[in-house]
Amino acid sequence: MTRLTLTTRVLKPAGFLAAAGPGLSLLWRTFGSGDLGADPVKTLQIVTGLSTIVLLLVTLAITPLRRLTGLNELIRLRRMTGLWAFGYALGHALIYFIFDQSLDPGLIWSDTVEHPRIAVGFLAFLLLIPLAATSTNGMIRRLGRRWGLLHRLVYPAAALGILHFLMVQKLDLRVGAGYVAVFAVLMLLRLWYRGRSRGEDAPAAPR
Repeated sequence: MTRLTLTTRVLKPAGFLAAAGPGLSLLWRTFGSGDLGADPVKTLQIVTGLSTIVLLLVTLAITPLRRLTGLNELIRLRRMTGLWAFGYALGHALIYFIFDQSLDPGLIWSDTVEHPRIAVGFLAFLLLIPLAATSTNGMIRRLGRRWGLLHRLVYPAAALGILHFLMVQKLDLRVGAGYVAVFAVLMLLRLWYRGRSRGEDAPAAPR
């Protein structure tokens, strides 16, 4: 089995099922068992919010993992995980808009102004929209180099998403601290690889 076959026939379907898992679980708990806990809306918000953060971190981890393992084919998983992250973020936002604020623009605006955690989360969601909208092969070709620059928005989007989670958690920050640590490690790896690649491209010093 070639590495490309391993990626497309094994890793990608497995990743798809893993990413779909939280959503499928919510569908079953909503329409099957009916077990969403004492506060169903809160359960929906927690699961979709955490799924967004985890999948964004997985998306960010693909490039460092590809470089560490030499398995360049892993890049084929990045778009899929990124789109799943946006899907959960969209679900998270819709749950808030529909069930918390009854699609009332006035309530949404006042809540955003009054509670910074809502503003932070909303900004993270807005940053993800152009990334999802330009994820097609056609948009990649059309934007050229600008596509790579645009998709760097994933970094502040992930950071703001984690900050939103920390602000919502308030006192219990243990889980959020883990996400912060993973994000920090991924960013440090990217800086290290970028610095090393610049060093390799630099002309040799005269002897």
